[in-house]
Amino acid sequence: MTATKKAPNQIIRLALILFVVSAITSGVLGLVNYFTKDIIAEREREKTAAAYQAVLPYDGEYETVAFDEDAWETVNAISRAGDEGWVVELTFSGAQSSITAAFGVSAPDYSITGASVIDHAETSGLGAKITEPEFTDSFIGQTEGMAVTKDGGTVDSITAATISSRAMANAANTAIAAVKALG
Repeated sequence: MTATKKAPNQIIRLALILFVVSAITSGVLGLVNYFTKDIIAEREREKTAAAYQAVLPYDGEYETVAFDEDAWETVNAISRAGDEGWVVELTFSGAQSSITAAFGVSAPDYSITGASVIDHAETSGLGAKITEPEFTDSFIGQTEGMAVTKDGGTVDSITAATISSRAMANAANTAIAAVKALG
């Protein structure tokens, strides 16, 4: 048996073909991104606005307030909903990756008015259940110091998704503390 050797010019030809295919693919992906970035950004804004309305319904416009970003690293934004309270948007670690959620905090008593998951990559069928009303509704009326039932608290934890459940409860506690820190 004789081994066939590739000529040096054949290797260069294959490298050039690979380069051309990669350049064309990159160009197409760049064009698709260019034409869809505004649509994607608008859908993200709509998704966030819907989450804000779900956690603290308000007829006016949510007013973004300044907060100490160094003290509250997981907090993305705090918005005032008139005299109704605040909406706190946070990004925090879940079981699989980051979770972005919004929590409504009432003005008079600093209790949670609602919870809504904006974005996550939790396991389908397990941690992804953090988006279901059966779970998010268990936050309504909760106050600072809440914990999941598995830890002796009153927030229903999701079976086989304790890390995701704890992460949501901790985020809700952070939302309340961040609003209280506003003064």
